[in-house]
Amino acid sequence: MQCTKCGNPKVIYKREQSGQLLCKDCFIESVEKKAIKTIKKEKLLDKGDKVLVALSGGKDSVTTLEILNSFRERNIIDICAVTVDEGIANYRQDGVDIAIRHAERLGIEHKVVSLEDEYGITLDEIMQRENHKGSCTYCGVFRRTIINKAARDMNATKIATGHNLDDEVQGIVMNYLEGNTNNLTKLGAKTESKAKEFTVKIKPLREIPEREIGLYVVAKELEVHFDSCPYAMQSFRGEVSEVINQLAEKHPTIKYSTLRGYDKIKNILKDEIERDYSHGRCKRCGEPAANELCKACSFLEELGL
Repeated sequence: MQCTKCGNPKVIYKREQSGQLLCKDCFIESVEKKAIKTIKKEKLLDKGDKVLVALSGGKDSVTTLEILNSFRERNIIDICAVTVDEGIANYRQDGVDIAIRHAERLGIEHKVVSLEDEYGITLDEIMQRENHKGSCTYCGVFRRTIINKAARDMNATKIATGHNLDDEVQGIVMNYLEGNTNNLTKLGAKTESKAKEFTVKIKPLREIPEREIGLYVVAKELEVHFDSCPYAMQSFRGEVSEVINQLAEKHPTIKYSTLRGYDKIKNILKDEIERDYSHGRCKRCGEPAANELCKACSFLEELGL
């Protein structure tokens, strides 16, 4: 066995969908090139951008930070970061500490915001309530709100998240199965809103499989928090992920074909389905909202907070 690119006999990875064999250096280079290709193809960055990285300390966000830092080193963009502490015992603190160390290593502006400080409750406490809607429902909404506020506070022009190929395909399949056509229109490499208070979101890792990101951080010896969220497998996303991975064992290209198929119809979906919200203001927090309350505040009221 030899590296398909350079002939090095020390192969560390085989791409099942293509049969390509890669040594350590060629593998690292291929992941970085793929992310940079996505950035250029989708026009995710503009010179002078200040990009806020949603930095959890996990493999995806650390890889996003590492790749975007190559643009920072060439003085194309500036970077800052925010870490959300959801309040999950025996899980979150390790990731927070790793995120802090990466921010210090690169010398970038960084803040940690907790659900407890922002909303007066932790995710663990929410999940002890009998009437809860599921961990991912609350976590997704509260995290997005906190990250968007942080982007405004830190004068960021873009928010970069670590969504990988697996995440994006799961989102496509989940929203289709649930009949959530409106959310289906919001996926993609770049998400913009008509409300100026919502910072543009970008996904540089959107075309990179999760397992390759895991190997990338090991190959580069980057410190990451590898533990999975204890609530993840209880979620619908966890179930969908399991089904997709089972299919991918026999059909190695299925994740890419699902993504490509969605990208071909995305604009048609937007034209036909996307709602034209008349953005008002949440009467409780003042954030943009389609109804009297924004989603975060409606959840807080349901929880009696």
